[in-house]
Amino acid sequence: MENNNQNNAQLATFAGGCFWCMVTPFEELPGIHGIVSGYTGGHTVNPTYEEVCSETTGHAEAVQITYDPDIFPYSKLLDIYWRSVDPTDAGGQFHDRGSSYRPAIFYHNEEQHKEALASKEELEKSGRFNKPIVVALEPATVFYPAEEYHQGYHHKNPLRYKYYRQGTGRDAFLQQNWNTPKDKEELRKRLTPMQFEVTQNKGTEPPFRNEFYNNTEPGLYVDIVSGEPLFSSKDQFDAGCGWPSFSKPLHGGNIQEHQDYSHGMSRVEVRSREADSHLGHVFNDGPKPGGLRYCINSAALRFIPKDKLEQEGYGRYLPDIEEKA
Repeated sequence: MENNNQNNAQLATFAGGCFWCMVTPFEELPGIHGIVSGYTGGHTVNPTYEEVCSETTGHAEAVQITYDPDIFPYSKLLDIYWRSVDPTDAGGQFHDRGSSYRPAIFYHNEEQHKEALASKEELEKSGRFNKPIVVALEPATVFYPAEEYHQGYHHKNPLRYKYYRQGTGRDAFLQQNWNTPKDKEELRKRLTPMQFEVTQNKGTEPPFRNEFYNNTEPGLYVDIVSGEPLFSSKDQFDAGCGWPSFSKPLHGGNIQEHQDYSHGMSRVEVRSREADSHLGHVFNDGPKPGGLRYCINSAALRFIPKDKLEQEGYGRYLPDIEEKA
């Protein structure tokens, strides 16, 4: 998450089942200053986790997001919210049942209320679901931060979090209901054969015979399919492997990671969030302090030099780019 100026910061509050699982969809996106897990919508003052789970407080588990609307508007937060929940289930979310896991959008002002209502009606009219959209829209009330061990739980207990998330059925539901079918023929016309093979069929380009493995020019790497920003040149390093290597993504929220057992190996696949393009894999042999190496196919990327960021509409990413010595 960013630590930039928060003079224009606003709050957004969402309930979507287990608050552990509602942090990661919004985390590390541009304009997101902070995310706190907590309890809201009930009648008990300073409730504990055990009290909320007992269904006696009226509170729901929720996340409260501090964000800059000029960088990341509320409409985009709503879009992420809908794509992170089952909006047809008012009795809980996935395997987590009860009022403490109910889905709700807690609006902080009338403008948020109007936007939330419009987005809910738009989803209803889209026909994506064959059941009514039942997420409640409620005025925001006092928000009580949860106990410290719940904050950033996925970072503190990554394995337990992954097993929990998969076990609830959340990921399977989201994959089934929110992955938009791609127009493969349109992509075949737009991409080179190698770009198509890498991004759509999880292919791998030859090492040392690809466009960016030894690039030293400052700039921004974006998804070849969607144009979403993925990596900065300042985080690129020579790993000697023959593919572009990065110590971290530009914003973690634009990257998805999945376990990959293909070819008789156990690896972590890296995909783009918006276009769901296969990018490469991430390994634990990168430079300190992070220790990660994002090994990415050049064919999945388009490079925008620093001096062309403004004219191509990526000017706000200039602070993320720096000249190399």
